[in-house]
Order: sequence, then structure tokens, then C-alpha cells
Amino acid sequence: MLKTAAVVLAFVSLLLFPTISKAQLIPSGNVYAGVAYADSVDVVNRGAYRGWDGSVEAFPLRRLSYIGIVLDGSGVYTRGVANSGTIQQYNLVIGPRISMNYGKWRPFVHVMGGIQRTKSGGNTYNPAAFDIGGGVDRKLPFKNFSWRLQFDYVHTHLLSQNQNEYRGSTGIVWRF
Repeated sequence: MLKTAAVVLAFVSLLLFPTISKAQLIPSGNVYAGVAYADSVDVVNRGAYRGWDGSVEAFPLRRLSYIGIVLDGSGVYTRGVANSGTIQQYNLVIGPRISMNYGKWRPFVHVMGGIQRTKSGGNTYNPAAFDIGGGVDRKLPFKNFSWRLQFDYVHTHLLSQNQNEYRGSTGIVWRF
């Protein structure tokens, strides 16, 4: 009896598999992973950071295929003043992106908001972050892959001071 139930369950699962795969949550979009260089400027200090940047973009509106929703995450790192340790800065932002295709090129702009986590000298700060930026994707000869060049301006307000960060990143994009 147990073997029969297992066979019936496996058969029903195989019948339903094509139906489930057609009802994907994200019908089209892309995934980006790259390296980042950031220059952070506050009232007193200036720091150069190196790290990573990644994002997931979905196109939920079929009729407005040039509007996407982006979830972007990045992490940049640098040494503290007088080698006092490592400063770590992470951003997680979400927002709309507008893009258009022109042959092999896809320019885009985005405006996003979220949170920034900065760890320095044993202290952790979590200010709100505002990210505005854009860039361009260039299709590669490999199917569904592009190369991205992206620039962002990230603004935060922490401890009664404004922080302005300029970030450039480059990397590979996989489209699905």
C-alpha cells in the first residue's frame, strides 16, 4: 500500500510540474554581480572603499516592460584611521528602475531607498539611505549575458551629519 501511494504521488507531481513552472513569481528579470569602488565623503573624513555590488531586477508589468523593481545590495570595506581596524559598510535598497533597449545597449536610471549598516571601531550605525544612479548594460556574445557599468550616489544622515557616497561598479548580468 505504501509503495502504491508513493507511485501515485510521484505521478501526480510530474503531471503538475509543468503547471507550476509556468506560474513563476518573477516571469522576467535579471541578476547582477560585480565589484564596486566607493568614495565616501562626510564633514570630517574622506574614505576610499572597495567591495561588491549585486542586484535582482524583476519586470512585473508586462505592458510597461521598461519599468522594473530592483533590490540592490552592496558591501564596501576600508581600513580605519591609523590602522584602527576595518570599516565595513553595507547597503540594502529597493526601488524602481527605468530602462530602454537600443540594439546591444540598455541604459537605465533608478531611485531607491533603504538602509545602510556601518560598522566601525566596535560601533554599528543603521541610517536610512537614499540611492540615485544609473548605468548601461552591453549584451555579450553569450546568450542571456551582459556586462554592466553602474554609477550611484548614496546619501545618508547619521549623527547630525550628512554622508555622501559616490560608487561605481562593474560586473556580469544574467537575464532570464
